[in-house]
Amino acid sequence: MSNEKKTLSTKYKIIIAAAALILIVGAVIGLQFYNTYFAPNVTDNEKFLFVRTGSDMEALLKEVEEKKILNNVEAFQKAALKMELFSRLKPGKYTLKKGMNNRNLINMIKAGNQDPVKLKFQGLRTKQNFAGYLSRQLEPDSLTFINYLDSNAVIEKYGFDKENFYTMFIPNTYEMYWNTAAGDFLERMHQEYTKFWTSARKDKATALNLTPIQVTILASIVDGEALYDKEMPTIAGLYLNRLSKGIKLQADPTVIYANGDFTVNRVTGPLLRIESPYNTYKHAGLPPGPIMMPSIASIDAVLNKENHQYIYMCAKEDFSGYHNFAKTRAAHEVNARKYRAALDARKIFR
Repeated sequence: MSNEKKTLSTKYKIIIAAAALILIVGAVIGLQFYNTYFAPNVTDNEKFLFVRTGSDMEALLKEVEEKKILNNVEAFQKAALKMELFSRLKPGKYTLKKGMNNRNLINMIKAGNQDPVKLKFQGLRTKQNFAGYLSRQLEPDSLTFINYLDSNAVIEKYGFDKENFYTMFIPNTYEMYWNTAAGDFLERMHQEYTKFWTSARKDKATALNLTPIQVTILASIVDGEALYDKEMPTIAGLYLNRLSKGIKLQADPTVIYANGDFTVNRVTGPLLRIESPYNTYKHAGLPPGPIMMPSIASIDAVLNKENHQYIYMCAKEDFSGYHNFAKTRAAHEVNARKYRAALDARKIFR
């Protein structure tokens, strides 16, 4: 073989080797690029990724590593740095899907594309219960919510006092983001309260000689008594009859609330003797605040109360959850004796 042919052959080999090297390097770079941005990386260990307000790169990486959210944390970190995630980190509750790649996950967080939380609350007895529920659904902890619920400045801002502030919260289903601040939550609730108390509802309250706050307080007692919504207007009418006649409400749920023992099934003498503004066996009129967060059904039951002459009621002796109603003390005593006998037969003494 001539020197010229040897030189040409060597050149071809060099070109082929160089091309092969380029292909190999390109493949490695491509694989790295794919693994960094497009390879499935999210596990099924968690349904959500929580990015807390004020989080930084270190906190986020710690979160995904400790909860084993990602298969390859190093690849995520590399992609996050390249895509400038940590300068545009948005707090929120982000829905995770198994196999999601880093690029989609990072873009979701950068855009703040979180799903709203559905808050559904009703029947919560105390603000401590309420704060606990909210802290399980939203970012602020229960102490933060309690501090707002106890804040004189906040309470006065919305036109309530410490005893009746709980009436501002209308039970319903609300959508809001997980990272909603406590103050923003309260502002939203006041807006919902204002929308709920339409002119029509306010006019009905006025016709009963009650304010919206008083309607809600009475509704909380009605809700505490009624097992079935269809009985609520009857019970509401009974309590309104007692109020108009200046008769003490003598509502067992208020006594249970005053004693703070919600396991009670039978209100007896010792419980009735507790000194509390919420004990309607001792104090006439409405208590200073609600004994629970009443349902919309109970509020509307008060506003649309049934017209009748009932003054007394007693749970039915068949434990159906319904009540026997009476216009006279004598008729009520007959119903009460039946119910007491049924309690004794079942050995229910408290």
